[in-house]
Amino acid sequence: MAKTTALIPEQRRQQILRHLRTEQVLSYRQITALLGISQMTARRDVALLAEQGRVKATQGGATLVTRLLNEPRRAEKAVTGLAEKTAIARAAAEMVTNSMTVYLDAGTTVQAMRPFLEERTGLTVVSNDLSTVLAFLDHPSVDLISVGGRVDPDNQSTIGRLAALTLAELSLDIAFLSSSSWDARHGVTTPVEAKIEAKRAAMASATTTALLADSGKFGSYAKYRVLSLDELDTVVCDLALDDADADRIESLGVDVVRAG
Repeated sequence: MAKTTALIPEQRRQQILRHLRTEQVLSYRQITALLGISQMTARRDVALLAEQGRVKATQGGATLVTRLLNEPRRAEKAVTGLAEKTAIARAAAEMVTNSMTVYLDAGTTVQAMRPFLEERTGLTVVSNDLSTVLAFLDHPSVDLISVGGRVDPDNQSTIGRLAALTLAELSLDIAFLSSSSWDARHGVTTPVEAKIEAKRAAMASATTTALLADSGKFGSYAKYRVLSLDELDTVVCDLALDDADADRIESLGVDVVRAG
């Protein structure tokens, strides 16, 4: 099997997750052969993925964790999958035209849209993400609405009933949602019940709803369902999403954009 070389750490870890979705279990020897890396590097990557709750480290390698038990902290998400997030954010920004009212859900992938919206005029940006709100303070022409509510310090966002009530009073052109777990069977899920109301309220207030999520999160699920994939209009993912998975999502009537 051909080796994958010259990958940055985030890309290596995404590759490990993709191979695990197919194989379910990988030994360190298999990982080193697939990625063309040393066994020490493979062990470090598996250890970091295990800390994030994405895999379970075994004595000889790693197994895939399909159930997401805990939401990764924002600090962890901010340094993973950077190339994929940038590509997804750029493609998502192309859906935004001047004078739209858009909702930007909490998350580092959605926040990555900020530089690609610099030239848009007349935008109203609505967000429950505190870091995203701060990032738009210097935008030359945005009307900025910060959604209030209970603060989730780990993800630097507002959640719960108060956030949902604010979103219910708005009329949105596009809602860009985020998720740390999604698949064709379970849809968009979360381990944090308090996140459900705001996401569903944004979707209910929007003409169009798009999910921004990288392929490394596909195939995992948490205990609370936010929505089924067929409730979405568009999924924006990276190029590594398998053709079969993309076809299955599109069969639900959802447009799939694979960005790279």
